[in-house]
Amino acid sequence: MRIKRTTPTHGVARRTRLLAVTTGLVAAAALAVPTAAADEAPVTFSASQLSAASDAVLTADVPGTAWHVDKATNTLVVTADSTVSKAEIAQIKREAGANAGALRVERTPGKFSKLISGGDAIYATSWRCSLGFNVRNSAGTSYFLTAGHCTDGAGTWYANSARTTVLGPTAGSSFPGNDYGIVRYSNTSIAKPGTVGSVDITSAANATVGMSVTRRGSTTGTHSGTVTGLNATVNYGGGDIVYGMIRTNVCAEPGDSGGPLYSGSRAIGLTSGGSGNCSSGGTTFFQPVTEALSAYGVSVY
Repeated sequence: MRIKRTTPTHGVARRTRLLAVTTGLVAAAALAVPTAAADEAPVTFSASQLSAASDAVLTADVPGTAWHVDKATNTLVVTADSTVSKAEIAQIKREAGANAGALRVERTPGKFSKLISGGDAIYATSWRCSLGFNVRNSAGTSYFLTAGHCTDGAGTWYANSARTTVLGPTAGSSFPGNDYGIVRYSNTSIAKPGTVGSVDITSAANATVGMSVTRRGSTTGTHSGTVTGLNATVNYGGGDIVYGMIRTNVCAEPGDSGGPLYSGSRAIGLTSGGSGNCSSGGTTFFQPVTEALSAYGVSVY
């Protein structure tokens, strides 16, 4: 599920589409295993082979898939949502050819889709998303960050569903490829705290595998989990492919798009999309916030 912007009236959901295959082997024998078999080293794959396998998955262009290199196992983890068929998995493996052994396919329930104070609801003309982080530039101009699939095609943003309290216009948008956008505050009467809920955000950082993180969104509120992968590519379908995403096990739902991912007082990411829900869990992807801050020359505070 790309935690897509929620459409209050028209249901604009232009981009959509995400685990587990485990095997075990218990062996017993009366005779000793030949030394050569016992000493046989496991197959390893070079960086170039993993890169070629990643390119092959991209070329296969199967919506509902995401992939990243797991450095711990030296494999390319391909996560497939419930819409991906066995035939499509076979297609991916055929495309990988000699590097198919580098693929580790995992299933995740649900469907990948874009998910739309940090975490407070924000409204465009026909959809709702979540505010990521309040930021400002060196001149002191105030903005907020959110997902690029939210700002894509959006003009003015509002603080309420009746669309009577203006926040400001979209000032920049990058999607697909990336998934970040920025909105300039034009309403001087709106408070712009540098917090996510009650948590003061004082800096930004890059994610690391195993990092404990928290997400806040306007649909599901606050949920926590762990970073499970880095530099993931996600194919939401319809040509909407994003790169360099943070993969987590934090749940999210439609309308949470653009909301903040943080670790303590550090800003980490912006909610892009994923699968599942906050009842059964799921897999969710985030745009690294440091990239957006650098692109727009702004900082958290």
